Amino acid sequence: MKKGGFVYILTNRHKTVLYIGVTSNLKRRVWEHANHEVKNSFTDKYNIEYLLYYEWFENITDAIEREKKLKKWNRQKKEELIASKNPDWDFLNEEIYREVYRLLY
Repeated sequence: MKKGGFVYILTNRHKTVLYIGVTSNLKRRVWEHANHEVKNSFTDKYNIEYLLYYEWFENITDAIEREKKLKKWNRQKKEELIASKNPDWDFLNEEIYREVYRLLY
């Protein structure tokens, strides 16, 4: 059985920096970013703690491929993607616990 995964986009409090990542456990990964678990990382230095966007893939390989594509996009295209599912750019950290559970179970 192949393991699924998420592509996600995080930002800082002022929404000036975007970070794209991939993980098999979105709840854990968002918590790690929000709590600066990886010291001196890009997300730690720029206070990137807030989830804006995520996508679920049944296969982690597909999620990794999507991450690579998104990282090549310019800022405007990334903003349009975020706005397509989260038009107000709300922080989704709290919501993720409910949604991840629904997707996986």
